[in-house]
Amino acid sequence: MPPSICILTPDPDYYEDWSLPASHYRRLFGDVLEFRSWTQPGDLSGFDLVLPLLAWGYQRDCPVWFALLEQMEAAALPLANPTQILRWNTDKSYLQGLEALGVPIIPTRIVEAISPQVLAEARGAFGADILIVKPAISGGADGTYRLGPDDPLPEYADPQRLLIQPFEPAIVAEGEYSLFLFGGQFSHAIIKRPAKGDFRVQDQFGGWEEAIEAPDSARELAHAALATASAICGDAPITYARVDMLRNASGAWRLMELELIEPSLFLHFADDGGDMFAGAVRGVLQN
Repeated sequence: MPPSICILTPDPDYYEDWSLPASHYRRLFGDVLEFRSWTQPGDLSGFDLVLPLLAWGYQRDCPVWFALLEQMEAAALPLANPTQILRWNTDKSYLQGLEALGVPIIPTRIVEAISPQVLAEARGAFGADILIVKPAISGGADGTYRLGPDDPLPEYADPQRLLIQPFEPAIVAEGEYSLFLFGGQFSHAIIKRPAKGDFRVQDQFGGWEEAIEAPDSARELAHAALATASAICGDAPITYARVDMLRNASGAWRLMELELIEPSLFLHFADDGGDMFAGAVRGVLQN
């Protein structure tokens, strides 16, 4: 029998349309592929490989997400990106771990709550009047705010760990670069830009993207970030990855995020239509 693959999808009540990436995966894997909601996946033990590629919204129900990771780990389910990678990548405090090992990131502070004093200290440390604040566990720009000195404090559930970063004007002036690597090999790159007056590059906020040729220096950062992430997680293999970065005011590349759980892969921008991605997945099945 051909190997069976399961891709975990959003909860049925999740608002974002995932039909486009699902169509790419169906095209690449055919009838051996099954989609199941990550919140109610049922018995996954019969699959030869599980990928949480469309498990969008996990940040909105963290207890269920972490319980799923524990269940998959206890059952030793075959995963394209193993559970130690998924767990590590869930909390964006991983950025500081990467920085400690030499990966250049956007300057990041982690706090348990925000207050005028906390924000004033961050502004002083970063030398920036405008800050970005987001939950440490977040996705799709959920709970992400751009705060100037006179803006009111956003209301977060208490307690909640938060990331504070300086706002980088390049996100508006140039855009956010996303590089895609499959089986450790570079596949393609896009640049994402926000709608006028916004800073969020996601489609649901009016952002848009286009294919771009990634400079060698950007590719070097992407490979370095992935190698460091793998080493932190015990040399765990990383089958698929999206590496988000931008150029700061000095023109230096800075890592924004590593997306190793449920990244949109934008395979319609890949010259090969996603064949490299499919090959990396099939490579896991053969090992």
